[in-house]
Amino acid sequence: QVRLVESGGGLVQPGGSLRLSCAASGSIFVIYAMGWYRQAPGKQRELVATITSGGSTNFADAVKGRFTISTDNAKNTVYLQMNSLKPEDTAVYYCNVEALVALIRQPYWGQGTQVTVSS
Repeated sequence: QVRLVESGGGLVQPGGSLRLSCAASGSIFVIYAMGWYRQAPGKQRELVATITSGGSTNFADAVKGRFTISTDNAKNTVYLQMNSLKPEDTAVYYCNVEALVALIRQPYWGQGTQVTVSS
């Protein structure tokens, strides 16, 4: 029904930057919000940043001032620009889309992309 394709993860040195992308496709009638979550080894999945269809954003305290989130609504794509990366940002990053599909509003998840911050 809904497919989320993530890209942009990889290995980067501390202080570096990465840009994650997530493109949503399928039988989507409405997208209410898009966002990114992450899960580090041994930890629970946590919110990184979200953006609503109206453009309202929300960021985890740990990434405020370093990460930005944006969308290309025409492409159903969400981006996460990550600057000044720290080793503690190392995690699998998951795209999340809250969408209306077949009259049902529910969240959808990507497969995850690994981000490793290390020297």
